[in-house]
Amino acid sequence: MRRRPAIAGRLCAMALAWLFAGAPAKAEEVVADLSNHLIAINSSFTGTSVVLFGATDGPGDVVAVVRGPDRDVTVWRKAKILGIWANAESVEFANVPSFYTVAASRPIEESVPPSMAALYRIGLGNLRFEPKSPVAPGRLQLFADALVRQEQRAGLFPSRVEQISFLGERLFRANIAFPANVPTGTYLVEVFLIRNRDVVGAQTTPLIVSKVGVDAAVFNFADSEAAAYGAIAVVAAVVAGWLASLPFRTI
Repeated sequence: MRRRPAIAGRLCAMALAWLFAGAPAKAEEVVADLSNHLIAINSSFTGTSVVLFGATDGPGDVVAVVRGPDRDVTVWRKAKILGIWANAESVEFANVPSFYTVAASRPIEESVPPSMAALYRIGLGNLRFEPKSPVAPGRLQLFADALVRQEQRAGLFPSRVEQISFLGERLFRANIAFPANVPTGTYLVEVFLIRNRDVVGAQTTPLIVSKVGVDAAVFNFADSEAAAYGAIAVVAAVVAGWLASLPFRTI
C-alpha cells in the first residue's frame, strides 16, 4: 500500500519534466504537487505520510516548508507554591502554526543564507512567536523556547529535516510524515527553488486535514452545540457509572 504514492509521485514528476522540456514559452522555475491533497482522519488513524514531488527548470536546491493552520497557544511555567508544583506564570502566543516541518535537498545552512531563511521563516529558529500581551524580551525568549519544546514533544514541530531526493537534475520527491495527533484544517506546503543562495522560484500547494465519518459528526456536533454535547457527555458518564455498579449491588 505504501508503494502506490511513491510510484504515482515518480510518474507525475516525469510528466512535469516532460512538460518543462516541451514547453515553448518560459516555464515556471519549480512545479510541485502532492500525492494526496486530503488526509482523512477516522477512529483508526495512526498517522500517515504524503509524497511531495515535482520538477525544476534546471539545477538548484529545493526546500519545502509545511505549515498547519495558525492558533493561539498558552505556555505555562510551573513553580512550587506552598510545597506543591502548580502553574504560576503564563504567556499566550497568537498565530502559532499548529504543525511545522521542513524538508530540504541539502542542509539549510549550506543553501539558504540566514537573512533569506528568516524572511521566509525556514527552520524552527526562524519562527516568530508574537505574545498577545506585552512581555519582557528575556521572558519572551524563555517562553518561546518552551513553546517549541512543548510542540516538539507532541510531535507537531519535528526537529528532523526531511530529505528531498533528486532523480537526475530536475525531478525531486520527499515523504512528509504526519503524526496521529495532527490537527485538522488547511495546511500550506511552500516549495522554494534556491540557486546561488537566493530564492529564484516558489510555489504554494494546499493540503486539507479533516475528520471523516462518525468522528467528523461527533466533532462538528461538539463544536457547534457545545452545551448540548457537554450535557450528553455528563448523562452518559452517569449512566455508565450506574450500569457498572449493577453487578456489585446486593439483593
